[in-house]
Amino acid sequence: MVGHPIEPTAARVLAGLGGDPTEFQARRMTTALASDADLILTMTESQRDKVLAMAPARLKRTFTLREAARLGSLADAGTVDDLAAARPRFRATEPEDVLDPMGKEEKVFHEIGLQIADLVGPLLSRLRFGER
Repeated sequence: MVGHPIEPTAARVLAGLGGDPTEFQARRMTTALASDADLILTMTESQRDKVLAMAPARLKRTFTLREAARLGSLADAGTVDDLAAARPRFRATEPEDVLDPMGKEEKVFHEIGLQIADLVGPLLSRLRFGER
């Protein structure tokens, strides 16, 4: 919900994983926001498709989180462009969505938070930004 802070259960899980939810404020994805992004990570393929419908020129910068993590581990990916180049060689055989925990119990939020942390940490440690 645009303008709202992070969902309270998600905030507790994020803080427990070492993140800081205090400055979070939900924003609507816009073409301008997508156009300025070095990397766009979505939780689902459907979200990725919506971003690409809005900003098709961002294809080489838009991935599901699972897709980017998979490509980063399979390819010698040091830049976002390396991820995009690996896409045709390492196609997924099943959906690469991260479950949405909204409406579920706190245990599910924690499990999803751990999944996201396990995907984001290695990916971001490999990528060098500012190189295109």
